[in-house]
Amino acid sequence: MLISLSSSPSPSSSLPRFSNSKSPILESSSLKPRTTHFLKPLSSSLCYSSNLNFHSKTPLFTRCPLRKRLDFRSWAVSGFDLGNFESVLEAVGVLTTIIVVHESGHFLAAYLQGIHVSKFAVGFGPILAKFNAMNVEYSIRAFPLGGFVGFPDNDPESDIPVDDENLLKNRPILDRTIVISAGVVANIIFAYVIIFAQVLSVGLPVQEAFPGVLVPEVRAFSAASRDGLLPGDVILAVNGTKLPKTGPNAVSEVVDVIKSSPNKNVLLKVERGEQNFEIGVIPDESFDGTGKIGVQLAINVKITRVIAKNIFEAFNFAGEEFWGLSSKVVDSLKQTFSNFSQSASKVSGPVAIIAVGAEVARSNIDGLYQFAAVLNINLAVINLLPLPALDGGSLALILLEAARGGRKLPLEIEQRIMSSGIMLVSILGLFLIVRDTLNLDFIKDMM
Repeated sequence: MLISLSSSPSPSSSLPRFSNSKSPILESSSLKPRTTHFLKPLSSSLCYSSNLNFHSKTPLFTRCPLRKRLDFRSWAVSGFDLGNFESVLEAVGVLTTIIVVHESGHFLAAYLQGIHVSKFAVGFGPILAKFNAMNVEYSIRAFPLGGFVGFPDNDPESDIPVDDENLLKNRPILDRTIVISAGVVANIIFAYVIIFAQVLSVGLPVQEAFPGVLVPEVRAFSAASRDGLLPGDVILAVNGTKLPKTGPNAVSEVVDVIKSSPNKNVLLKVERGEQNFEIGVIPDESFDGTGKIGVQLAINVKITRVIAKNIFEAFNFAGEEFWGLSSKVVDSLKQTFSNFSQSASKVSGPVAIIAVGAEVARSNIDGLYQFAAVLNINLAVINLLPLPALDGGSLALILLEAARGGRKLPLEIEQRIMSSGIMLVSILGLFLIVRDTLNLDFIKDMM
């Protein structure tokens, strides 16, 4: 399974921590854009597995024509924090459900066509529990970060004749294409269902912009605390210059002035409740010679929710959201591959995805809906790539077969192509899991 996460340092979202709506840049650390990929090992026999790509260099939640919508940006900092165990379980549950939906698409497409299926597994590694029904082994395995559907086509232990017309490999091109693409179709449908359910239940988050920059947190014993800045204050102007109404530029302006003014008085016009007044803050000098005042900053927006009034409006809202998300996912994927030489060095793995999901689960229910929808769409898009071990790679082999007039590639060549892809995915996945685990905050604290 492959997931890509990349961050934008500009804060703007209804998911305060997932989207990094706060900017710790005025302290000694700064945000580091990251890209995260999660590759899932695949099973050895003929299987179709789930591969996710979650990439968000551009906002993933688009604007609706009649209302201003939220920018949706991924949360990523130099270290990952898994937080409490409950939120981790929620994130793993979301990820596992999405993978089960993907694999169920393959399974049902085969089953409804009468094609032999031998295995349906949730997870990888050692089997924790299993049962057999109608000649299919259903199992739950130790690592719930993937799954697969197995076909007995090349299983030496299978007692099905090799020329059985209901083996997947013996079916016409159209039948096999339906089975291979069914996982992608299932995730697309599931993404829409998730968005539709959100529209009808909790609603879609919408932001209303207000002037200035919000100060959500002031650190104790910092320059800001010493000079009278309080959490909840809104900075309207810096040194007499009014700030833009909203957007990352407003935050950047404050940051730039503070960093360039160590040990110099910076005059801030502040709104506190219904009062406006000026506060002079003298930034401390950090180790690199820049100024810092010890605050976190965020764009000044109020988040509301829009709930559909009727079923027709629900379909309309869900359709707008779905197409907006889909276009952003495709655009961000293009950016990844067009700048792969740089993004490859920022690749991370499933532990980071679980950390981000746990962060979303702790923030609000809106985030969990949207997180699940985005992962579904990314899973569908990335699986269409014509790469070995992905559904797109299998579809590419079928298209090649069709172009050759129905003549398949030699079985040995097909197996070499798929095995090489599986091995590369497995090695890279293991490497990323180890690296991201070492990058967890509590692991780094112990080292």
